[in-house]
Amino acid sequence: MTDSEGGPKLTKGGGGPQEDDPGGGPLVVVENVNKHFGELHVLKDINLTVDRGEVVVVIGPSGGGKSTLCRSINRLEPIDAGTILVDGKELPKEGRDLARLRADVGMVFQSFNLFAHKTILENVTLGPIKVRKQGRAESEKHAMELLDRVGIANQAQKYPAQLSGGQQQRAAIARSLAMRPKVMLFDEPTSALDPEMINEVLDVMTGLARDGMTMVVVTHEMGFARKAAQKVVFMADGQVVEENTPEEFFTNARTDRAKDFLSKILTH
Repeated sequence: MTDSEGGPKLTKGGGGPQEDDPGGGPLVVVENVNKHFGELHVLKDINLTVDRGEVVVVIGPSGGGKSTLCRSINRLEPIDAGTILVDGKELPKEGRDLARLRADVGMVFQSFNLFAHKTILENVTLGPIKVRKQGRAESEKHAMELLDRVGIANQAQKYPAQLSGGQQQRAAIARSLAMRPKVMLFDEPTSALDPEMINEVLDVMTGLARDGMTMVVVTHEMGFARKAAQKVVFMADGQVVEENTPEEFFTNARTDRAKDFLSKILTH
């Protein structure tokens, strides 16, 4: 969706300025993070910095730790060692502070995770009303702007099961944006979609990137990585193997592991 299609242009933060932004320094800092699932060491000394307004795309083979890293940034996965800072604050362990953090860190999953018994509009307004304590009228006005922004304002009164997969994922994006997050995490947001629906979701994400939303995107969509990212992070075997601009990574990968990965995916 482009700005010319009638949707309000999003400010950094997804629909509202963040008054408490210090303005300087990176928005997300991951330092020496380690994570085990039993005997399996899935994140090995991960270091990653995401600047304000930056789009970081994380790619690599399945099982490389990409989704675990994404889910660690809002503590859906607790880490074993290291630190993660969001907007200068270390991730809280639990309780009200963790809920506040999750409100600032939007998350879009591969399975849309919409509430089946609520309309699309109710799905989008639930967080602002319950967590942000916004009034219903204000929440609904903002929700309709966001649904217009992602191209499904005409679906507001329908239930998730009445929408296509691509429409449901766009509703999930609007739901995350309704919380006015500082950063958006996308965990393989198109992997559950039919091919013809993938571009409608990627178009919305490209528009968000253009509007200055800070984003961490785990994806297999190399076209999106090339077009929308400022930084490509290549992960394999639980490690960050390489980090570079899209242009440099796709045309001049430095490591054999990355070259091997690219040779397999770019020839099909």
